Amino acid sequence: MTPGRIIFLNGTSSSGKSSIARELLDILDDGVFFHLSVDDFNSMRTRRELAPREFDAALRRTRLGFHRSVAAMAEVGNDLVVDHVLSEPWRLADCLTVLRPEDVLFVGVHCPRAELERRERARGDREPGLAAQQYDLVHRHGDYDLECDTGTASPHECAERIKAFLPHRPSPTAFSRLRVRYSAEG
Repeated sequence: MTPGRIIFLNGTSSSGKSSIARELLDILDDGVFFHLSVDDFNSMRTRRELAPREFDAALRRTRLGFHRSVAAMAEVGNDLVVDHVLSEPWRLADCLTVLRPEDVLFVGVHCPRAELERRERARGDREPGLAAQQYDLVHRHGDYDLECDTGTASPHECAERIKAFLPHRPSPTAFSRLRVRYSAEG
């Protein structure tokens, strides 16, 4: 069975990842793609109040489970658009461990800080300042196959760039390069 392709969108909260993912599902015509979002996994968690330690442990397990769910879906041949916030180094390291790096198109989704703050206020469903907290963390690893800026391009324009780039994924991919780097550092 041929593994599925993974378009992996990484950016801060409110950077436009989910909007790009929805556009990709509408325009990708060479397979059946599924959108897997870390926010959707978070929304499945119980709503009762959790103590800080319990919450942190649940959040970590959620991320670990999300990564393995992505890997399982791709392993059986599903093409995926993944929307994630790699704001802690262990999240990327875990993804590098469980995902086949040659199947991943790693896309950095950028947006100017002022625009992130404006979007966050307009949404009203995010902790104020969350995107600003994540801003310097999510792209710290510094290696992508492709990057988009939703401050200067619409989600549709970003999706079109990704669609055009998909058949021309580099070899080695950013995930392959990062896996080598992380294993050398580890």
